[in-house]
Amino acid sequence: MTRIKNLPVNTAGGSYNVTVSRGGISALSEIWHLDRKIMVVTDDGVPAEYAKKVLSQCKDGFIVTLPQGEATKNTENLIYLWQRMAKENMTRTDAVIAVGGGVVGDLSGFASATYMRGIDFYNVPTTVLSQVDSSVGGKTAVDFGGYKNIVGAFWQPKGVMIDCETLLTLEPRQVSNGLSEAVKMAATFDAELFSFMEENGIYENIEEIITRAVQIKIRVVEEDEREGGLRKVLNFGHTLAHALESIYSFDEYYHGECVAMGMVPMCSRSAKERLVKVLQKAGLPTEIPCNIEALGEAVTHDKKMSGKTLTFITCPEIGSYEMKTLSAKDFCDKVGKAEL
Repeated sequence: MTRIKNLPVNTAGGSYNVTVSRGGISALSEIWHLDRKIMVVTDDGVPAEYAKKVLSQCKDGFIVTLPQGEATKNTENLIYLWQRMAKENMTRTDAVIAVGGGVVGDLSGFASATYMRGIDFYNVPTTVLSQVDSSVGGKTAVDFGGYKNIVGAFWQPKGVMIDCETLLTLEPRQVSNGLSEAVKMAATFDAELFSFMEENGIYENIEEIITRAVQIKIRVVEEDEREGGLRKVLNFGHTLAHALESIYSFDEYYHGECVAMGMVPMCSRSAKERLVKVLQKAGLPTEIPCNIEALGEAVTHDKKMSGKTLTFITCPEIGSYEMKTLSAKDFCDKVGKAEL
């Protein structure tokens, strides 16, 4: 491994390292306990060599390759993973390693959290989106009834390996997709990182941006593991994003693209001007394509609804945030009038 950087995470649910290292995927046995049976879960959009590299370092194990895409993150595939684990006689001392993006990580993590009341889980995120966001923090879930991440559990991994060499096989749109979450964290928590993105090439400095975004995520998760307060700020842009994903059945737009569109109406005028420029620089969309009525219906199913009210995050100026609560109707009215 080269340029190893260990970022420690300490929560009530477990302590572990997020390791950032180019070539790290080939040296997992040096840092993780792989002397046991391992189920390696990946999808057919991830180069098969990644999962094979991981399995070759395990004492015993097998690979499960699922179809690529958000539609895979469902209860049927969750049951399939349980079935494979039982068929292979996996026990509480064995483990699961996810190799891929957020879909694979969320699904594998939930399977790990629920099989035999919980077995060890490791994550090798291979997309920008999963590296900066979903691989850290212990949120696992599946989509159900047309709604994203509506059934899940908090289950901290035993380790995360961020190997930026895996990003070389991604198409540009997928890289942009993941950068949306890094922009989100900078806009609400780190004005210095946001300025860095404004003033420097984003793609040329992607490893530094990913590392600094992960450090933000770790600080937030350590303070609020189960989203009782501060962690809710990480939902900046997600209220509208999840509504857009429901409307477009998770197909037409990627998650990060929906987050990008969802952040823009949540800003003051001055913050919006800066945000739009950085999002466009990263190759992301900035205008919501559907009408407010369609958004309103989808927003009522958001996980952040409490009774008839919705709590959401706004950005009054870059590097800061505010938490607000409105009814779903008033929320959509204000989005339509750009009054938030």
